[in-house]
Amino acid sequence: MLKRSRVLASAAVVAVMTGLGAPAWAETLQDAIALAYRTNPNLLAQRANQRALDETVVQARSGLRPTIGASAGVDYTRSDFPAVTQFVDTNGDGIPDTQVKTSSSETEGANVGVSVSQNVWTAGRTSRAIDQARASVLAGRENLREIEQSVMLSVIQAYVNVTRDMEILRIRQENLTVLQRQLEETSARFEVGEITRTDVAQAEASQAQSEADLANAQAQLSTSRAAYAAVVGQSPADLEAAPVLPEVPSDFDVAIETALQRNPAVLAATYQLQSAEAAVAAARSEYLPSVRATASYGGSTNDLGDLGELADRRSFTAGATLSVPLFTGGLNRSRVAQALERANAAQIGIEGERRTVLQNVSSAYAQVLSTRATVAAGTEAVRAASVAAEGVRQEAQVGLRTTLDVLNQELALRNAQTSVASARAAEYVARASLLAAMGQLEGPALNPTIEAYDPAANYDQVKGRGGLPWDGVIETLDRVASPPIVTTPDTADAPIDAQLKGEVVRTAPQN
Repeated sequence: MLKRSRVLASAAVVAVMTGLGAPAWAETLQDAIALAYRTNPNLLAQRANQRALDETVVQARSGLRPTIGASAGVDYTRSDFPAVTQFVDTNGDGIPDTQVKTSSSETEGANVGVSVSQNVWTAGRTSRAIDQARASVLAGRENLREIEQSVMLSVIQAYVNVTRDMEILRIRQENLTVLQRQLEETSARFEVGEITRTDVAQAEASQAQSEADLANAQAQLSTSRAAYAAVVGQSPADLEAAPVLPEVPSDFDVAIETALQRNPAVLAATYQLQSAEAAVAAARSEYLPSVRATASYGGSTNDLGDLGELADRRSFTAGATLSVPLFTGGLNRSRVAQALERANAAQIGIEGERRTVLQNVSSAYAQVLSTRATVAAGTEAVRAASVAAEGVRQEAQVGLRTTLDVLNQELALRNAQTSVASARAAEYVARASLLAAMGQLEGPALNPTIEAYDPAANYDQVKGRGGLPWDGVIETLDRVASPPIVTTPDTADAPIDAQLKGEVVRTAPQN
């Protein structure tokens, strides 16, 4: 029975550690990061969203360019009316000579034409829309960085969880092997009368508990492997030890300052405020006049049987239109008020993001310090427990310790080993979380061999699409006398972050 249990346990361990159908090659954290960087659905979707956002600049700049349209039409009209007696020429001599009655008339015609319209000055409506779109693109890039960092953190956590659970599984297997041997020795000593049946029962109970712990470790590893496959894109192979992460600041103030300057959520909120402020200027420009130049060219005929007449009866019209808004029923005022409140919300949003960053940095920094101390203490506990376990085993051989003493000390040793494995994983993830909160967990920083995705490349490629030589002139002219972009001040709803920062620093854990 003992032999069969040992064989089944060993087979289960091999199956879980290697993974059914899993690749047999060694895999590093850099490999996992590179694969997720190329294939993670969340990251790919955000890149596509960013490319779509780039198109808003193209759409905004289209207001600098003319619109050209062509038209063509034919018409036929029949009019019925009461009969009228009249004389008509029937022999072609030009003298009406026959009396007829008519009750209807028919006309027909055709026309073709082309028209051009060009904005000359919109009081900033077009140029501020361009500013708004550009700021939104920059905010989108920071949102992309945030998604990338979130994915990288998920990869690191999944990778470390699998390596942790494989280590815990190994510890549980070793514990089961030791307890199986202990049960065999206890049974042999019972047979010769050295110990009682109670000692055997204690050994059997410890082995049963160890088998349950092993089953739980196997289930946890399976769960971690599934999470790894979800974020990385393939099942984990033979994972190597995780490499050293980039250094994190030893000074909490440095970590805070770095985070406030580089965290993508804070930067995205800042660009969103710039976009909202441009929207305010665009709304105010609706109060001002606009100038548009127009031109049209076309031909017409009254005889569908002679369409060549279209080329003979041509017309050309050119002009300029000055439009002045006099009364809009409160529409413009409402739009300005709406834009101002959105800018106010964006300003408050920056403060919200700062608070979140300060909280995340403080939490991650505390976790780094805590787990670092836990690893150091746990390592010493493993060393001491190993010495104690060996001593208790030797003392039990000469009758100075009971079987229960040996079993308890073995349990203490395995628990210490498991705690250290968990603490090391937690410390690694805490360091990665601190780097993410500081805005320093991009894929290329973790794996320099990755071909970095540059969102600016697509923007540079599409931003000039449809451009004309005079775009710059029209944009410059449009900015003349346009409402300026006014910086939104801090409000009572958005206190300066120096006050909050001071509170966080005072409550931050110390080295």
